Amino acid sequence: MADEGMRPIIVKRIKKTAGGHHGGAWKIAYADFVTAMMAFFLLMWLLGSTSKGDLNGISEFFKTPLKVAMAGGSGSGESNSVIQGGGQDLSRQDGQVRKAQEEQQRKSFDLNSAKAALEREEGKRLQALKARIEATIDANPLLKKYKNQLLLDITSEGLRIQIVDEQNRPMFALANANLQPYTKEILHAIGFVLNEVPNRIGLSGHTDSTPYMSDAGYSNWELSADRANASRRELVIGGMKEEKVLRVVGLGSAAHLDKLDPFNPINRRISIIVMNKRTEENVLRDGSAIELPVTDAASAAVASGLAAGAPPAPAPAAAKK
Repeated sequence: MADEGMRPIIVKRIKKTAGGHHGGAWKIAYADFVTAMMAFFLLMWLLGSTSKGDLNGISEFFKTPLKVAMAGGSGSGESNSVIQGGGQDLSRQDGQVRKAQEEQQRKSFDLNSAKAALEREEGKRLQALKARIEATIDANPLLKKYKNQLLLDITSEGLRIQIVDEQNRPMFALANANLQPYTKEILHAIGFVLNEVPNRIGLSGHTDSTPYMSDAGYSNWELSADRANASRRELVIGGMKEEKVLRVVGLGSAAHLDKLDPFNPINRRISIIVMNKRTEENVLRDGSAIELPVTDAASAAVASGLAAGAPPAPAPAAAKK
């Protein structure tokens, strides 16, 4: 019993120690994976937002990088080209170009080419109209007698048809805007032919330098304008559409046909211009360049004048050839 009391007591203590080091290699692998995925999706986004032409340019650059680099050219900051030195078409051109400027130049060239083509086509149309009028004159015995008084030529404004006076064969009655019967026949025939082209028409009246004496202020300016307007009416009677007329002016004795002899009867004439597109645009631009506001006082004055009635046109006091 005593031996049993002296038996040693064994205490078992378990020492708790931390686990061994497992390492951080997995973190590096995970970071590489995430970086690769980010780069992949970024590449997909770039490829999706890049045009086919730029892709071809990039491909060509990496095929021959030294060739593009040696070509020089403007800096990339001045252009939206993908690769510096590539130009507009990287697969065929050397050197970087400014796309915006080249595109503007191309558009300008295309516009000028189109305008030139239209002008050539319009020139052919006016030449055909000139031949058509000449054929109409030759085919009409009445008009053929006055062929020497009908002058047709192509000017910078278009086709010009001039009806001029001769010494013993005036186109208008003396000192007024009344047309002779044969002048009306000529204008009727011309008016019918003018409908064959879409061009607008301008008319101008001219006199010689013989002074027109009138106490009422009626001068060569008024006479030439009245004759131009009378010619317009006869063209419309002959079948020309009235909306084709764009301009009717009287130039008096300011633009002689015979500059050496201002009293030559040939200076008394009517000019009909079949306008080309450029002249038509210039006339329309001049007519719409300035728009003056209409004031209440001006409106009242106009209304008052209309209510009172316009005074009759003064009669000329002296005759003129």
